[in-house]
Amino acid sequence: MGLREQIEQLFDRPPSEYDRTSQECFEEFKLKLNQGEIRAAEKTSSGWQVNLWVKKGILVGFRMGKLRDVSVNKEFRYFDKHTWPLKHLTLESGVRLVPGGSSIRDGCYVGRDVTCMPPMYINAGAYVGDGTMIDSHALVGSCAQIGRRVHLSAGAQI
Repeated sequence: MGLREQIEQLFDRPPSEYDRTSQECFEEFKLKLNQGEIRAAEKTSSGWQVNLWVKKGILVGFRMGKLRDVSVNKEFRYFDKHTWPLKHLTLESGVRLVPGGSSIRDGCYVGRDVTCMPPMYINAGAYVGDGTMIDSHALVGSCAQIGRRVHLSAGAQI
């Protein structure tokens, strides 16, 4: 059974039935989101096609997630689902994340040479193409699809 079918089945099950195999399936799904191999929407020869199963997979991650403390310290408190931590970026990721209150959630694709001006936010399931600038106070919402070399203007919400 393929990943799509597994996600569809998980979506139809109550969270109380999720097990280790469910978690492994979700982790494979999230890895493919991170690598840009699957997308919530994709361009086809006849226009854009929504991949509803991908949105379902993102929701499965929230259902599956347990609330955990991800605080920086006692004054800088955060609590979020363990299935959707911040995206792990390194210098080799090629993403310019400028200091000042920006966050990129795990489970999204962020291409090379993307510039993130604070404060901004990219949510799970989003796809941001190479060379794009996410300007100050911009929100790239869950499943939003941003092309290459786009300047997402300050204050924009997609």
